[in-house]
Amino acid sequence: MPPLPQSPQSSPPQSSPPQGAVPLLEVDAVSVRFGGIQALDAVSFRVEAGQICGLIGPNGAGKSTLFNCLSRIYECGGGAIAFEGRRVSGLRRHRMAGIGIGRTFQNLALFRSMTVRENVLVGCHSRHHAGFLRALLRLPGERGVERAAARRADEILHYLGLQEVAGRVVADLPFGTQKRVELGRALAGGPRLLLLDEPACGLNHEELESLGGLIRDIRDRLGITVLLVEHHMSLVMAVSDKVVVLNFGRKIAEGTPAQVRQHPEVIRAYLGGQHAAAA
Repeated sequence: MPPLPQSPQSSPPQSSPPQGAVPLLEVDAVSVRFGGIQALDAVSFRVEAGQICGLIGPNGAGKSTLFNCLSRIYECGGGAIAFEGRRVSGLRRHRMAGIGIGRTFQNLALFRSMTVRENVLVGCHSRHHAGFLRALLRLPGERGVERAAARRADEILHYLGLQEVAGRVVADLPFGTQKRVELGRALAGGPRLLLLDEPACGLNHEELESLGGLIRDIRDRLGITVLLVEHHMSLVMAVSDKVVVLNFGRKIAEGTPAQVRQHPEVIRAYLGGQHAAAA
């Protein structure tokens, strides 16, 4: 991942991928069953490099289950997931960050007794590590790795406006700030695909507006593709290039935000008539 920018700037619109290009992420007929419950039923879609893709649906639609499959927390009962043309089935969970997939969680998964900076440094591990023996013996290569990780963490803290709280324990910070810390930890791994699981949950109106701009900035200036699960429809429709809609584990619609707003099944299942009228 290139050095993080220090100040906002505009970017050109994203161009369409070349015809026949391998998608960054391909979900192919993925199915998951928990006992008698079909959590995902042959769900398929693609996310191209440089896209922001919104993944929406009512509670229980299967969104979090799909994210957990992408993170290898759950195994797929059927179908396949490919990242940059490579199937991820069989990869160990801890390797997902290393291949370029980062994520945040609906419920914060931070080290609450550690500082903001320490939490972000944890995210650098997938990019900056010298091996067990070098770390144990404190060899020169390990010291260089630590310096590179420290520089990376400082860049991310600056980018997210967290410098002033870098030394504070995470548990003492407001919820919205903690959400940014978790985002910083995900960015520290240098992902090519960022999975955002309800990043707007618990944020106030001002924080919500700021989040939309940040998501676009992450895509436009850092070149990171984003797959976004979110219940705030105004946010999803404002930032997404395309939207995939799940209901009861099935994909019921896929298209641009304007197309999805007008889709009859989506209106019935989730959005409500006011969204169709606004399209």
